[in-house]
Amino acid sequence: MAAQASPAEELSVSDAAATTTKPGLNSATATNGNLNQNSDDSDDDAEDAALGAETGAAKKKKKRKPRKKKKNPTAQSDPPRVLISQLFPSKVYPKGEEVEYVDENRYRTTNEEKRHLDNLNSDFLNDYRHAAEAHRQTRQWAQKNIKPGQTLTEIANGIEDSVRALVGHQGLEEGDAQIAGMGFPTGLSINHCAAHYTPNAGNKMVLQQDDVMKVDIGVHVNGKIVDSAFTLAFNPRYDPLLEAVKAATNEGIKHAGIDARLGEIGGYIQEVMESYEIELDGTTYPIKSIRNLNGHTILPYSIHGTKSVPIVKSNDQTKMEEGDVFAIETFGSTGNGYVHEEGEVSHYARRSDAPKVDLRLSSAKSLLNVINKNFGTLPWCRRYLDRLGQEKYLLGLNNLVQNGIVEAYPPLVDKKGSYTAQFEHTILIRPTVKEVISRGDDF
Repeated sequence: MAAQASPAEELSVSDAAATTTKPGLNSATATNGNLNQNSDDSDDDAEDAALGAETGAAKKKKKRKPRKKKKNPTAQSDPPRVLISQLFPSKVYPKGEEVEYVDENRYRTTNEEKRHLDNLNSDFLNDYRHAAEAHRQTRQWAQKNIKPGQTLTEIANGIEDSVRALVGHQGLEEGDAQIAGMGFPTGLSINHCAAHYTPNAGNKMVLQQDDVMKVDIGVHVNGKIVDSAFTLAFNPRYDPLLEAVKAATNEGIKHAGIDARLGEIGGYIQEVMESYEIELDGTTYPIKSIRNLNGHTILPYSIHGTKSVPIVKSNDQTKMEEGDVFAIETFGSTGNGYVHEEGEVSHYARRSDAPKVDLRLSSAKSLLNVINKNFGTLPWCRRYLDRLGQEKYLLGLNNLVQNGIVEAYPPLVDKKGSYTAQFEHTILIRPTVKEVISRGDDF
């Protein structure tokens, strides 16, 4: 989920089938469901004798077949619905890509004290890897199945249904969505819209063959949020744009690590991004870094932390530190390379630093109670309120926004007619290595 630079930053930047009654069980047994071997045998003997008297031939008893034990699934279904915890019964989940530190941090890889600190974080790491595996399996399914002609609502629901199924929390009971599930609403931003767009109820927008769509997915387990995004384009003419942004993201990841300065990382990203150009309809466009969009740290139950990773060179001397979790995301554009807020809002989050306000609207009080119990400080969208059965909540929602309790995140767009792309990974700055937790075979 994109972090927009503040004005000050802009200046510095310049289951399973049911059991059925088996043939051969009498109706009483099938009804009661309790099998008593002695009574069953005597009933069968009496039945056999009666049949022998009528037909002159004894009927052989049928042997009951032992019930087969259900085996744990070993592969994911299509669409993804098998719990990640069932696919990994040991509850030890795959690591992301581990990258050793270099230069003056090289010692960390072999340092016994640092390895000990890493081992103390086993629960933290396992939650993150659980969320990351759910993310990988969901997005890889999405990449294969998203096609032009689908509605954005259909696409978003398919992704979110998969995430909730894989982590085993549907989010319909109070507090369930805060145990595991969506880390934020699925972003489906098209063409000149770079971020923060997901369909609201009634949205009938259809994905077109010539669209460039950013798919931004957040998955969390116990508040550990994996934030990773990719871009889909069905027309190969957009390949240079996608290649530029993917290369820039990987460059940012390459230079990330303990003591790396954020402004310098932005410079590396910009250099790679802006070495690309794209020809569209006979006109060549330079690919620009969107200078007022940033990567960011991720905190428990909070998608935007206190540090920002610019995607253009800046004088920010803030360092990455041991224990930080960063979303390294880059955005490229054929337009101005600058976004502004425009359009109907879908993304919201309760502010962790929200002021205490005596709310006068009963609808606002009621809605805030729903938000607190279901989302806490995790971002959500209006579709999630609809899913919980909330109705006629817009007045109360707007009141919460006006009072500074809830933050609204409007869509972020470049100039009309331009095209934007995004790639993103979550990295853990561990004591011994940096782990690109969301890395997969896809990107």
